[in-house]
Amino acid sequence: MKLILTGILAALLAATAARADEMVFTSWGGTTQEAQTKSWAAPFEANSGIKVLQDGPTDYGKLKAMVEGGSVAWDVVDVEMDFAIKAAKDGLLEPIDFNVVPKADLDPRFTTEHAVGSFYYSFVLAWNKGAVSGEPTGWADMFDLTKFPGKRTFYKWSAPGVIEIALLADGVPADKLYPLDLDRAFKKLDTIKSEIVWWDSGAQSQQLIASGEAAFGQLWNGRVFALEQDGADVGASWKQNMTAADVLVIPKGSKNKASAMKFLATATSAKSQAMFAEASGYAPINTAAKAEMPADVVKSLPDAYVDGQINLDMNYWAENRDKIAERWYAWQAK
Repeated sequence: MKLILTGILAALLAATAARADEMVFTSWGGTTQEAQTKSWAAPFEANSGIKVLQDGPTDYGKLKAMVEGGSVAWDVVDVEMDFAIKAAKDGLLEPIDFNVVPKADLDPRFTTEHAVGSFYYSFVLAWNKGAVSGEPTGWADMFDLTKFPGKRTFYKWSAPGVIEIALLADGVPADKLYPLDLDRAFKKLDTIKSEIVWWDSGAQSQQLIASGEAAFGQLWNGRVFALEQDGADVGASWKQNMTAADVLVIPKGSKNKASAMKFLATATSAKSQAMFAEASGYAPINTAAKAEMPADVVKSLPDAYVDGQINLDMNYWAENRDKIAERWYAWQAK
């Protein structure tokens, strides 16, 4: 009888351990994920009793392999919008349950059947003031090795941003960027290829600029904000800043889908979005969030710099993502 009870108890304990009392949130690391942890995960844990484990950085190949292999270890993942559009078409994502995730105040530009906005950002030109002689004012300066010698840093992965920067620097008008002229863009990038230092995470982009290893480069505005908060001697130009949004998705086959939906509800709430925006410098995707933020913070967000702002075309990128990626990585490897 004792053995039977022990076996029953072991089974009950195993069942308890398998319950969805924890979940995994995956993002880009560094100051962004720290702000997400403080603004979203901490209040979610306090209110739900569900432990949020952190992982990162986001890796699209890993997400795809998890889903296709039927062994999904992530529950909520912060991804770029173009990836989310393509991943949904490829059947890699769970649909969002809007009975759990309130939709009324979410910016419709960043809300789809399979994704809800995470934050709204801009790519800006940033530089280390001690490593740059003079003050760069636009993307063309990134390609002027005579006026601005030194290393420059760009986002390593095939994604919206770098190709557009090359075309803008080569004189393409902002309203004529799409469809992207890849031949022209790579020809322009060839002129500075030997001076490029690639960053593959937001944290690395901060380190490269702060240390002066790269004199200047393409950074997410929130990473510049973080450097400024740390007292780094950096400058930034918002001229032709390029905007897009990250979104939150649930990989198909998540073992904690119910918890993940509840997490999304907290992360996209007005209060949590306001907290994150104040901590990160990125704009909230909940339209009610700004009412809960100090006026000076609201004035510093990307949507305060709309003059000359360029909206990156996520639908174009989603449709052409694989074709561009093939050429991008082949060019990098040369």
